[in-house]
Amino acid sequence: MSQSQIVLILSGFPRQSETFALNEALALEQRGLLAAMFATKPGDGQPPQPGSERLINQVQFLSASSAGEQAQQVLNALAGRPVSGVHAYFAHFPTEVAAIVAQQLGVPYGFSIHARDARKVSAQELARRATNAACVIACNDDVARSLHHSRAPVHLLPHGVDIQRFRPSPPPPAEPLRLLAVGRLVAKKGFDVLVAALARLDFPFHLRIVGEGPERERLETQITAAHLTNHITFCGGKTHTELPQAYADSHVVIVPSVADASGDRDGLPNVVLEALASERPVVATDMGAIPSAITHGENGLIIPAGNATACAAALQRLAADPRLRRFLGRNGRDRVERDYELGRCTERLCDLLASLYA
Repeated sequence: MSQSQIVLILSGFPRQSETFALNEALALEQRGLLAAMFATKPGDGQPPQPGSERLINQVQFLSASSAGEQAQQVLNALAGRPVSGVHAYFAHFPTEVAAIVAQQLGVPYGFSIHARDARKVSAQELARRATNAACVIACNDDVARSLHHSRAPVHLLPHGVDIQRFRPSPPPPAEPLRLLAVGRLVAKKGFDVLVAALARLDFPFHLRIVGEGPERERLETQITAAHLTNHITFCGGKTHTELPQAYADSHVVIVPSVADASGDRDGLPNVVLEALASERPVVATDMGAIPSAITHGENGLIIPAGNATACAAALQRLAADPRLRRFLGRNGRDRVERDYELGRCTERLCDLLASLYA
């Protein structure tokens, strides 16, 4: 076979929050490495990210059933087409399907592991799947550590950010301090801690929250009780067509991630890299792999997860020091240009998968 022909098995597609899977699938397609794409269920129903239109007609959606039955659907659809490997996003159900397909085809399989998916299977099962895989792609060091007991060939390849789309821009007028938080409205994002922090502030500010999710009603109740209704706006979900302007309209981006009651936590959220690329200072917690991209005092401020007092103090510090905001923002842009530029990140991924599934 002259070139690797890789079958991708995804979870829902398209999903507004999973820009990394979209970007990497687009890169594989552009390199001619993509044999076929399958999704184990539909997308999230949100407006799709730009670029999804290039792939949506290629994705074949599998009907809800067991992993074995979905694998048979994939095999039927491939109908003898040349395949050199099967790669899954993520470690849970899609990998189960991918492993069966690969076994039937007599080719290797692998998977990309992100964050929550690592905790959707037992540690023993995760290690077994990784050990049997030709490769495991970990996008951050936090999730890579979940596989340190296995003998799996784990490759640490971070997701990149489009530094042409997310670009530096002049900050908005000085007052009020314009804050931005981006993420699904779920417990692990820590937005309740952020609201508690804002209740401690004594200077003019306004927060915009970009995202949707099941926690919205509870957050609105908390905001009302804290008398912050006039200081916080819910903006709903936004695609990458709209998000760059949201960063441009902010002074500071806040990423208050925590571990939820089940232990689920973020890895390295997209918002961190997008904010750094947009030359905006970031206040973020020491959760997951966030400190791998943010160095305290250099390109952002790191605070303890779940600590509203520390969050308020960091915001107070940035509100009082525009020069520090500019310093952190410039260093953040330098960091993503050096380590997280999308083209280089996806090129490394395509080169690795092409070699492993040759």
